[in-house]
Amino acid sequence: MTKVVFFKSGDSYWGFEEQGHAGFAEKGQDIVCSALSSMTMLIINAIEVAYSADVDYQIDEETTNIRVTSRSALPEYENDEKKRYAISGLIMAYFYQLNDLVDEYYDYLDVEVVEKRYEGNK
Repeated sequence: MTKVVFFKSGDSYWGFEEQGHAGFAEKGQDIVCSALSSMTMLIINAIEVAYSADVDYQIDEETTNIRVTSRSALPEYENDEKKRYAISGLIMAYFYQLNDLVDEYYDYLDVEVVEKRYEGNK
């Protein structure tokens, strides 16, 4: 099972962490894993390229543990309100998309959100 924990501070979603193998199918055939990988890379690329904002990420290919954070979603680090809103909204959209997937793939995916202060790249 893959567990995805989203980080939120007040109304701002600023990151997430994914841990574990989905286990839906064999490596290379796992559609749940493929969906997570694609959406995660979309988030990273959109923040970094489309919004020209800082995004920190670590991807451990062996354990499949992934951590993505963007302090640019938070008012104490980013003055541009539209950029903050766009980045936080993108991460929040990923949260809601994964919740839709949980309805069908509940044995392979778990999603939650935690209130947490941004503490840098940890």
